[in-house]
Parts: sequence; C-alpha cells; structure tokens
Amino acid sequence: MLEMLRAELHCHNVYSNGHVGNLEPPFDSNVTINEQLEKSLKSKLDILFVTNHNTLDGFKQITDYKNNHEKFSNLNVYPAVEVTTDKEAHVLVYGLQEEIKSFQSIDEIIDAAKSQDAVTIAPHPFSLVDALRNDSSKCDLFEVFNSSNVDIYSNKKAEIFAKENNLLTTAGSDSHIASTIGRCTNLINSENNLDDILYAMKKGKISIEKMEYVTPSEVLEHIQYKIENSKEYIDYYVKEFYPKYFSLFNSMYKFYMFTKKSLIWNITFKLALFGLKRISYKINFEGYDPYAFRTRDIPAITKMIF
Repeated sequence: MLEMLRAELHCHNVYSNGHVGNLEPPFDSNVTINEQLEKSLKSKLDILFVTNHNTLDGFKQITDYKNNHEKFSNLNVYPAVEVTTDKEAHVLVYGLQEEIKSFQSIDEIIDAAKSQDAVTIAPHPFSLVDALRNDSSKCDLFEVFNSSNVDIYSNKKAEIFAKENNLLTTAGSDSHIASTIGRCTNLINSENNLDDILYAMKKGKISIEKMEYVTPSEVLEHIQYKIENSKEYIDYYVKEFYPKYFSLFNSMYKFYMFTKKSLIWNITFKLALFGLKRISYKINFEGYDPYAFRTRDIPAITKMIF
C-alpha cells in the first residue's frame, strides 16, 4: 500500500569531510552517524538520503549502525551523493550503487546517473558558488528552496525559474550540523523501498511538506567548525590566490581563534550577510557575472556590495 513518506533529501555527515575538492575546506560537516539518526528520529522521518560530497563513504556504516539499534527500525536510509561538476557546481544523485566520478561535465554526470537508473536533483540552483543555474533543467527534479541560501534571493530566483520551466520541485535542508536535519522535508507517495521511491520521484509523486531557513547561530556554528579545523587549507588557499595578503590573513586567523567567543563575530556575520544579499540580488536579478565567486575575483565581488 502506498504511503506519504516524510523524506530528508539533502544532508551531510562527517564522512563528507575530505571529499569536497581542492578549492573547498576539507572539513564539511561535524555530524556523527548517531547524531544524524537521533535527529532524524525526532523529526519523524521515514526516509533519509545522506548526500555527502563525492563519496558513498559512510553509507554502509550508517546502515549497519541503524540496523543494530531497534529504535531506528522505522527509518530507512538510502544511498545518495552530491557530485561536483567540472565547473564546481553540484548535482544530487539518488539511488546509485557505485560512485560517479566527480569533476566531469553536467551531461556526463547525468548520463552516469541514468546508467544506474538513479534520480538527479539540482541543489541550490542559483546560489553564489556551486550552482548549476540554467543547467538545472537537465536534472529530474529541482531544489526550489534550500535552507542554507540565507541570502534569500537565490531561492527567489529558483522559485521564478521553476515556474517558468514547469519543473518538479523539492526542498533541501542542506544540513551540515545536527540541528538542521529535517529543516526541510518532502512527502513521497510510495512504498518504503528504494525502487518504488525512485520511481515515485521520477514521476513527480513528491511534494514539499516544510521549508524553513537555518538560523544565524546555525550558520555561525557551521562556519566556525570549518574555520577552526581548516588552518592548513586556509594557508594553501591564500598562498595560491592572494599571496600578497598571507601575513594579514594569518594575523586575522590568530585574532579569530583568540576572540571566537566575542560578539564581534556576530556583528561581522551580520555585515557579511548584508553584503551577500546585495551580491545575490545583483547576480540573480540584475545580470551581474554569476561566476565572480568561482574565479575568486575580489574586486568584482567588492564592487557588487557597493
């Protein structure tokens, strides 16, 4: 008998760390398997797709852990991956049995997904860094709302694009910390097994149940986790792209580590969010270059703020 199954379609855990690519901090998520399953239980999920970056590492571990704990018996965990394209955009792939090679073109990744009868979703399709943008329509479904798109305009642009192109839509928590698991949920009209779920998704038997943004404190928690564990990456990144400012960045990092509990960082976050919203509006609604972030073009980014 078909049910309306509550699903989390976009979340990460500690097994995502080290797989995000050379241009991203290696520490992606601090969520343990136990924390992820406990929060999924509290969120009354029926289906959990863990979408770690470019790897199926952790899928066997989470299913083994779940199967050894009776209280999680009503929750089914299925395989998924968030794959990075050659243009640093992301594609969510569901139901795959083998990993898909990352840093290929979007068409190659979609063909590889189809060869495994997997389902694809375009995540955060108009975000500022890792978005497919117009190529999103090549995927089976479209993430019209992403909890982490706190600039707001990325989601507004996605909503308009989905209506104009009559796309099948989902919502994604894009959870990287435990508290945001289940922040967005979707209902799938299906029996609770992988083949039926994938079939239902392809046929559009899926609807958005809940859409909620992450809170500022949750954004800060994720940012601080990445900063505090990524000194080696930060050094590499600054030397690669901004060698003249290495000493300055090093001093700023030391200052942050010494003052990380200070209110100054809450103020800094609010200022950064203000700038991010201005940039997002100009990129998504005024035709500014959407790849300024990918090319690390600081002067172009700064001009968009002012």
